[in-house]
Amino acid sequence: MRSGLLVLAAFLASAVEMVEALTIVLAVGVTRGWRSTLIGVGTATAVLAVVIAVLGPALSRLPIDTLRVAIGGLLLVFGLQWLRKAILRAGGAKARHDEEEIFAEELAEARRAGTSERAGLDWYSFTVAFKGVFLEGLEVAFIVVTLGSSQHKVGLAALGALAALVVVGLVGLKVHAPLSRVPENTMKFAVGVMLTSFGTFWAGEGTGVHWPGSDAALLGLVAGVLTLSLVLVAAVDARAKSSEPVA
Repeated sequence: MRSGLLVLAAFLASAVEMVEALTIVLAVGVTRGWRSTLIGVGTATAVLAVVIAVLGPALSRLPIDTLRVAIGGLLLVFGLQWLRKAILRAGGAKARHDEEEIFAEELAEARRAGTSERAGLDWYSFTVAFKGVFLEGLEVAFIVVTLGSSQHKVGLAALGALAALVVVGLVGLKVHAPLSRVPENTMKFAVGVMLTSFGTFWAGEGTGVHWPGSDAALLGLVAGVLTLSLVLVAAVDARAKSSEPVA
């Protein structure tokens, strides 16, 4: 059960970040050409692979209880951050993430940028693609490493991330457009719930909490966090509506 939820959480979290990176890469590649853009993508991917290769073994050397507390804390930071934004968006207090709008902005910026060639590369295309993939991928790397290290299953978490990369990459290659139909806000909500639940579970285990039902307690935590989140969405929505001017 824990392994299945781990793979699902890694897949969803990775897919969300990769959709955002894909939007940037497509905008630059379509506007300025693919050679420098894809070299930037490849370089960022290689750097991220090194980060995962270094962080995974380093975390695994920590005592198991210390590891669980540290990882639980990190996942709570990520999870609560994602969940907060998702609740505000679902409740109408924050604008929803719009990949088409971001794509249009990236296109306009790429067209305005001047030409600067270094080492045979269009430097703007290379740096923007590198930055987009690296920054979005860095969050994926931390989530994959933290999720996997707590159970010494970094490879399993990486498998979920790799599956997301393949799915998002193939769809992006096929449509050559931002994946605006992907329910990204819903996915972020789900990832926030799952990371918060995992973080609570592992931080509790690390501090000596004995969860009733062992791994099955994870399902209870997911249900509890989801219920509380939906209550908060309703509260935010009600507050947003009450503050709207009456026509």
